Amino acid sequence: MSFYIGHEAPKLWRRICVETTTEINLLAENWKYILGGLIFQYIHGLGARGVHYLHRPGPTLQDAGYFLLPELGSDNAYISETVFTTIFLSFVLWTFHPFIFKTKKIYTVLIWCRVLAFLVACQFLRMLTFYSTQLPGPNYHCREGSKLATLPRPDSVLEVLLLNFPRGLLYGCGDLIFSSHMIFSLVFVRTYQKYGTRRFIKQCAWIAVIAQSFLIVASRKHYTVDVVVAWYTVNLVVFFVDKKLPEKGKEELFLAELPDRTSAASLLPVSKDSKTKEENHKLLNGNADPEDWRPRTQINGMIMEDGNAVHVEAATNGV
Repeated sequence: MSFYIGHEAPKLWRRICVETTTEINLLAENWKYILGGLIFQYIHGLGARGVHYLHRPGPTLQDAGYFLLPELGSDNAYISETVFTTIFLSFVLWTFHPFIFKTKKIYTVLIWCRVLAFLVACQFLRMLTFYSTQLPGPNYHCREGSKLATLPRPDSVLEVLLLNFPRGLLYGCGDLIFSSHMIFSLVFVRTYQKYGTRRFIKQCAWIAVIAQSFLIVASRKHYTVDVVVAWYTVNLVVFFVDKKLPEKGKEELFLAELPDRTSAASLLPVSKDSKTKEENHKLLNGNADPEDWRPRTQINGMIMEDGNAVHVEAATNGV
């Protein structure tokens, strides 16, 4: 066991170094997209904080989901947050898995460029929606009689800019249509659906998102309309960004299809195995010039080269 670990450790370290170099190069080319997406996350939090100042508690609106689903209660509200946290952390870890595992279909930087593009588009529409109409919050801390339902006038601009983190984000009111939890979950699951490789995990991810939809309504964190609107809005936005924009501007790297990972193989140091493969190429092609290493298919004793059949006679007579 110790021998195996000692043998594999250098390979793992080399893989991490190569992957880090590749990702740093990609980050140097795409840092503006990453930074812009992260800044908009703050702007979205600022918008959600701002609408809380406009929120006015009132009677809970009539809702079909509230009629069909039993209320979990404030003591069990953590269940929906647990499901969301599991989806969130699982996706984040998956995007960094190429640094450890051999099988890789993605680049971490490019994946996050695409994800942030999806999030920014969805969150922009979300802010337009909840600022257009403020609904009375159904959550327990947003109802009439709760001290957290309304916010007093801020004493300074700094109080608004700091968002009262993290309490201000956990106990917000008024940012209802549509659910931010569903935005993140659907974007993450749709991204894994396209670039992930494990069918079982894909199925589990969709089941988790569906379960989260019911749990959000059952915990009274959102109205049913917030979840329903999120389902079709996020899917349409992801479809538009993922399918339409590349056709109009493929020069934008973060909207283009992910490149072939085999191009990163040139970054690997030459090993003994690779030298052996080069020697085999020379023996097979009969030419030491790397430019003449062409694939040649052998069929029934014949080697096909450039569409022409070249007969190969077996060496006999003791040669």
